[in-house]
Amino acid sequence: MPPLVEVRNLVKHFTRGGGLFRPKSVVRAVDDVSFHIDEGETFALVGESGSGKSTTGRCMLRLTEPTSGEVRFRGEDVLSFSGARLRTARREMQMVFQDPYSSLNPRMRAFTIVEEPLVIHRIGSRAERRARVSELFRLVGLDPAQLDRYPREFSGGQRQRIGLARALALNPSFIIADEPVSALDVSIQAQVINLLMDLQQQLKLTYLFIAHDLRLVRHISNRVAVMYLGRIVEMGATDRIFEDPRHPYTQALLSAVPVTDPDAPNRRIELDASRVDRDAPLRDVATGHWAAV
Repeated sequence: MPPLVEVRNLVKHFTRGGGLFRPKSVVRAVDDVSFHIDEGETFALVGESGSGKSTTGRCMLRLTEPTSGEVRFRGEDVLSFSGARLRTARREMQMVFQDPYSSLNPRMRAFTIVEEPLVIHRIGSRAERRARVSELFRLVGLDPAQLDRYPREFSGGQRQRIGLARALALNPSFIIADEPVSALDVSIQAQVINLLMDLQQQLKLTYLFIAHDLRLVRHISNRVAVMYLGRIVEMGATDRIFEDPRHPYTQALLSAVPVTDPDAPNRRIELDASRVDRDAPLRDVATGHWAAV
C-alpha cells in the first residue's frame, strides 16, 4: 500500500543579512529531507530548536513555500498545486500550532474561530455550522455552552483543544501537530496527548508529530526521524531509535532525557560536533533503521 504522505528531497533556504558592504548569507533550514508517512500512523520529527522540523511541517502544507523538492499526498505533488487545488487539498491536511495563546484570534469568539474553516469552504448553513461546531467542541472535551466565550476566558489546555477542534472541522485525514503541548503545563500535557491518540483511533487520523520532548515521542509515535542542522540524521521505528541510537546527535539527545531515579548516575553525553559529518547520507544500519554515520 503506498504511503499517505511522501516527502522527497525537500529543501528550504532562507536568505538573511546583506547590506552595502556585507554579502547576504544563506541559511539551509531544511536541507534535502526525505521520509514517508503511512496511513494511520504517527510519525515523529524530533530535534532541538532551530533544527528545521517546524519549517519542514510548514513547507509540507505550503504555509512556507519550499525552495525545492516534492511533497506527495495520496500520490499527488502538493507543491505543484494551483491555488484552487491547494485550497481543496487543505480540507484533507490541517495543522495544530504550538502556541495556543497566539494561534487563536483574541478578538474572535470560540464559535467563530472553529467555524471559520467551514465558512471559507462554504460548508453548510449558519444553523448547520453551529451544530457542527458544537459537535466538535464535545469531540475535543469542551462544553458547547462555552462557544460564545473569547480565548482569554479559556485555560491553555482548553485553547489548544479549540485549535484542535478548528483543525478537525473539515474532516481531515492528515494532521501536522507542531509541538502541540510544549506551551502547556506538564499536568495538562498528558490530557492533550491522550486526546490526540483517542481522536486518531476514532477518526482514523494520520499524524506528523513535531516535538523536542522525547518522552512524549516515545509514548505516541510509531516511527521517529531525528533532525540536526536541517537534515535527518537518524530514522526508524521508535523503540529501535530509543534502544539503539547510532548517530552521535541522537545519542546526545536521548542522554538528556530526565530519569525518574534521583540516585541514578549522570549519563549525559555532550555532542562533539567534530564527530558529525553534516553531509553524510542516511544508510541502513539495521532492518528499518537508517543513520547518517
